[in-house]
Amino acid sequence: MRPSKSAANRARCTAVAAISLSAALLPLSAAHAAGAAPAPALTAATTDAFGRIADAVLTDRTAALLQASPAGRTALKATAGVQLTPALAASEAGTVTSLHGTRSRLAALGEAYTAADTKVTVDSTRLHGRTATVRVTENTTLTYAKIRGDEPATTGFTAHHQLTFTARPDGTWQLTRERLTDRGPRPVNEPAPATRATPVRPGAVIDAPRAATTYPAPANPKNLGTGTPYNYAAMATYAEKYWKNYNTAYRRYNHAGGDCTNYLSQSLYAGGWKKVTSSAEDYGTWYSGTSSDSDTWIGVNEWSWFTQTAKRTKALANAYQMDVGDVLQMDFDKDGSKDHSMMTTYRSSSGVPYLTYHDVDTYRRSLASLIASYPNSAYYAYRS
Repeated sequence: MRPSKSAANRARCTAVAAISLSAALLPLSAAHAAGAAPAPALTAATTDAFGRIADAVLTDRTAALLQASPAGRTALKATAGVQLTPALAASEAGTVTSLHGTRSRLAALGEAYTAADTKVTVDSTRLHGRTATVRVTENTTLTYAKIRGDEPATTGFTAHHQLTFTARPDGTWQLTRERLTDRGPRPVNEPAPATRATPVRPGAVIDAPRAATTYPAPANPKNLGTGTPYNYAAMATYAEKYWKNYNTAYRRYNHAGGDCTNYLSQSLYAGGWKKVTSSAEDYGTWYSGTSSDSDTWIGVNEWSWFTQTAKRTKALANAYQMDVGDVLQMDFDKDGSKDHSMMTTYRSSSGVPYLTYHDVDTYRRSLASLIASYPNSAYYAYRS
């Protein structure tokens, strides 16, 4: 994804039933024993407590997705040092309820997870008065249940969060807010909010039709013979190599609207797509250069317009028809403006595509997982 640079306004590319942490709080200093409100201090112990509460919150969310999800959570209750505010505790309880719904939708689509591992690293902590802003990186891996028997071993993602902690007069800290800072589809352990955008499409380009998401899909095998000009395995290999560790030969757009289509274009190029550096047509070029990248290389809608108009891609009637090297785009709120791009890097023998993408950096997330998390979105599937 990437934000718009023109009038086209282009679209680019929260878990427990009850939380109680009041038993053990981290004092800011011994000064509060004398009745004075101490000045907050960010000690190593404080930062560690911040990281442990972030890890506990996100671990509990992930646990709600497991096939044998426990009735009661222990991670947060065992985390000494920081309280959640009552409002945030209630919000997290709602998040778990929502994720149980995602788990049920996944089960209906033939997918489940048997185990999960979530690790959180504190990247930075900044103090402003009595408020601490903490940025963390979450690395989560989920193990696929072997329901059909041909699922890959795991799926994983790297997500970035910002947490806000407030110092109380009694010398303790409270977590008051948590938010995801990445763009693109939210991780499977976080409910997806509605989004809005203003779609404007140039009249001279071809737009892709929506794809159905019913399973199983009608057969539409991909030509993987020697006659194809593209190396789809190379596309998938590139995408899976750089899903978390970015290729430094290219620019990054994570903080400029999103990197999903830039990463997709890199993968396509690695598999044989040719650059187009000049054209008389709107959105007729497709390139990454030393000084700039074309809008069609980095923009969700622009990529679609270019590839459809130039016949680089063919729209698929059903997203489950995608094979390795094929592309999926999503319009989160069905407003006609596409929001995110992904590449299929694995397809099971039972016909389930698995997507790898940037924002949130994700490895082999199943199409079923996306549909379960975003049941009201529009999907566009492309044969590359």
